[in-house]
Amino acid sequence: MSTVATAEARRVRKYHLGLVAVAALLLLLSLVRVMSGFDDITSSGTFQAALMLAVPIGLAGLGGLWAERAGIVNIGLEGMMVLGTWFAGWAGYQWGATAALVAGLIAGALGGLLHAIATVGFGVDHIISGVAINLLGPGITRFLSEVLYAEGTKAGEAGAGLTTSPALSSQAPSVSLPLFSSGPDWLGSLEETHIFLLSDVAGILGGLTRNVNVLVILAVALIPLTYYVLWHTAFGLRLRSSGENPWAAESLGVNVYRTKYVATVISGALAGLGGVFLVFITTKYVEGQTAGRGFIGLAAMIFGNWRPGGLAMGASLFGYADGLQLRSSQAVTGFFLFGALLLIIWAGLRVRKQLAGRGTAEEQLAGVKHYTLLAAAALGAVVLFWLWMTVDKLPNEFVFITPHVLTLLVLSVASQRLRMPKADGVRYRRGEQH
Repeated sequence: MSTVATAEARRVRKYHLGLVAVAALLLLLSLVRVMSGFDDITSSGTFQAALMLAVPIGLAGLGGLWAERAGIVNIGLEGMMVLGTWFAGWAGYQWGATAALVAGLIAGALGGLLHAIATVGFGVDHIISGVAINLLGPGITRFLSEVLYAEGTKAGEAGAGLTTSPALSSQAPSVSLPLFSSGPDWLGSLEETHIFLLSDVAGILGGLTRNVNVLVILAVALIPLTYYVLWHTAFGLRLRSSGENPWAAESLGVNVYRTKYVATVISGALAGLGGVFLVFITTKYVEGQTAGRGFIGLAAMIFGNWRPGGLAMGASLFGYADGLQLRSSQAVTGFFLFGALLLIIWAGLRVRKQLAGRGTAEEQLAGVKHYTLLAAAALGAVVLFWLWMTVDKLPNEFVFITPHVLTLLVLSVASQRLRMPKADGVRYRRGEQH
């Protein structure tokens, strides 16, 4: 079998495994909903909120993906999102939703350009530059608010203040898929039956297809577009080669400096677009409304192993956790049951793999490590199941930090299989190969 045919077979197998994983996840969510009695776990409202909350995280993650695939570590995503929120709020209350979108994109892109000048142009350490932008973003926006939103100004008279802008003069429209929105609400009726799996699928479809903001559609479309550009175009190949080995790319005629600049500016623009979406959710700029989503987006990108598909999964996970805790603080306890079932499934798959002799040589030889992991998984499942049985309601403080705790847990698990670009964060100077 040729190499091309083998690669194609591998892609088809991954696609089928992905479909099986999605079906298994739906079954597991439905089972958790039935066992816990919390209908909000798969309700249309929860998934509608999850979609809205996952978009800014996903856009920030996409911004990080563009930069890091070109070899630029961008932890300044949070500051770029802050710039996007302020300028979107400032332009939106004066000229409407389209102006807010453009202003947020430009503000984020300028933040990305500043990061590129510091790291690519002057060789500043990427982490230091990113931290500086994260500090600079809130500082600039507070200064501008004091100048433009002070009492007595036109904006101040419109209800603005030091921490908020006036409301947007217009909103981005929302659309629904005709099949799911026309005529009687059959999805809603099916969801209310609470039939195992059937009502859960209806709730998920209803949440993801009705009254969807057009910016959500744009954000979702950017994921396959990013994959196509970075993995199926000559520009994408040059960009990724700049993040893997910029000196080899240089020897083949790639303008590495220009490529890194373009990638970082696009990165900032995407982060700014995430800030614009937050403004559309609240209908105005509010100080602190990013709430660390730039960092969570970076975590989603790492969870996704620097790939758009994995990033989308990570952003969906964090958005779902955030949406569920907003819809029902009690339903968050269902995460205990969900985690226990996941650990049991993982342990079963590991045992099956070991018995079939399909483990790696290291896994076959390290029997002690294997059984230790199984014991830890079993203990974790027992503890989580006990917590689900005994805890009726989580303290509000824990409910609030659930997405952040989930971020840490996911990263600790995903860290075993990560492979970042080889030259990510490496200082590049033409002709000075390290």
